[in-house]
Amino acid sequence: MQTNETQLKEFLLDARLVSEKDILAMEKIAEEKKTSLGSTLVSAGIITSDDLRHAESYLLGIPFISLKEQKIDLETLALIPEPIARKYNIIAFRKKEDTLEVAMLDTENLATIDFIKKKVGLKILPRLTDEESIKSALVQYQKSLKAEFGDIIQKEAITLKTLSESHDDETDEKELKKLAEDIPVIKIVDTLLNHAIIQRASDIHIEPLEKQLIIRYRIDGILHDAMVLPKNVASGVTARIKVLAALKLDEKRLPQDGRFKIETADQQVSFRVSILPIYYGEKIVMRLLRDAVSGFTLEFLGYSGEALERVHRATKQRTGMILVTGPTGSGKTTSLYTILDILNTPEVNISTIEDPIEYQVARINQTQVRADIGLSFAIGLRTLVRQDPDIIMVGEIRDNETAKIAVNAALTGHLVLSTLHTNSAAGAIPRLVDMQIEPFLLVSTIKVVIAQRLVRKLGKDKKKYFLTDADIKSLEDNVNLNRVLKLLKEEKIISANDDWTTIPFYQPNKDGEGGGYQGRMGIYEVLEVTNTIKELIMKGSTADEISMRAQKEGMYSMIEDGMSKAAQGQTSIEEVLRVISS
Repeated sequence: MQTNETQLKEFLLDARLVSEKDILAMEKIAEEKKTSLGSTLVSAGIITSDDLRHAESYLLGIPFISLKEQKIDLETLALIPEPIARKYNIIAFRKKEDTLEVAMLDTENLATIDFIKKKVGLKILPRLTDEESIKSALVQYQKSLKAEFGDIIQKEAITLKTLSESHDDETDEKELKKLAEDIPVIKIVDTLLNHAIIQRASDIHIEPLEKQLIIRYRIDGILHDAMVLPKNVASGVTARIKVLAALKLDEKRLPQDGRFKIETADQQVSFRVSILPIYYGEKIVMRLLRDAVSGFTLEFLGYSGEALERVHRATKQRTGMILVTGPTGSGKTTSLYTILDILNTPEVNISTIEDPIEYQVARINQTQVRADIGLSFAIGLRTLVRQDPDIIMVGEIRDNETAKIAVNAALTGHLVLSTLHTNSAAGAIPRLVDMQIEPFLLVSTIKVVIAQRLVRKLGKDKKKYFLTDADIKSLEDNVNLNRVLKLLKEEKIISANDDWTTIPFYQPNKDGEGGGYQGRMGIYEVLEVTNTIKELIMKGSTADEISMRAQKEGMYSMIEDGMSKAAQGQTSIEEVLRVISS
């Protein structure tokens, strides 16, 4: 049900939200673009989206509800899981016997209303609301989770203390298993895992201290304290996680690694578990791996312009090597899997050797390294080349033997993808030479080398500002601003007359959720091995010399790519400098 354009026009004029002159101009534009009058007025900045919703609420007879100061019952709020509420801007705020009132930004989204109706089994009564109300309600999800966590600890503290005190360090496996199956312990661990998923954490750190158990989440690359628990719950939490990951319960002296998977309403999440004995107990780190990696595109990851074209050209090759470099946690594996997703067609056989297998992908043969039984990267890769593959992915080139087999595979008719730990794209060349790979083999095999880092993306609530002369002078010490300005103009991101004083930049609203940031994206440099680069490799040139030549041939460095993304309002300059300098 849509608003009548004539009625909308009359309402906006009566309410003095627009002038007659604006209405006439916008009607003409709406007719040319074949869009609605309301959306045209919002796009032009004449009215806000909230003004339009108020008008629609009045004209359609749908009640308007503000949730800004309203405390929603936690049970009612939880009827719609937070990921769905956030994705579709829909909040359950009032429940009666057989009805559920939901606040929405778009009451015409019938598919979402129908989905919620089937999920909760109640009649849905849609109400219009504004963006501030949605934001306010979403914050209450986090408060409810923390409250739930606190309630569990408080209610079960006496039981947990009794259990803990009745077991010493020599607790046998049978007793530990019993402890892991205790209801309070299960509740604590389940809440901890669910909270981490909803918070979009990439890692969970569980750290025993002398008198406390600290829980920390890594969100968008930054560690945050999530919860402080009494020390007496440590043995139960550790035992529960060991049970989930099928690890030895009574082994407390040696490190252990394992994994498990849980399923939520809208996704599957794998947890990669690492346990390390420390002075006050066992430290646990769990990496969260969302199974929904397939379907990513290079554009979604942040590749653009010439860098994107270079990667696409490399994926069209039948032989050679594509290398991705960067430190741990810089998104290398996600880039590789995205490239594999592009290459994964019925006409090719793709095999991988990984440690660990982070994502399971249909129609790709994935092999896990097992050092404990002698299955190393080198041995696995040697076997893979006899499996008639067209494309091979090696999780990481760590040693000389793996490097030699990977290069040989690229020489003998295979496309090989892998990762290296270097700080820049050009740094991959001397690194492989250090691994005793002859330069003439490198120039025959390497097609592109990608270096990357992850920067946090700005949230919706961001503050605009312009660079001062002092800012520009300070930035020139870190980045070639003339090259970045040229890139922005070539990509038509800014106009030909713009300079650094007229380009708007943005800073995060640090009072907002996540410190003003939400999600991450990559910044990249893509080194294409051209004929001139091959000559430098053969001469034994340094990484700096190779990088300088590549930049003359059109490669933009990571910091330049980061500055470009900051100029587009996707991230902040401070975030780019933080990541590049770290």
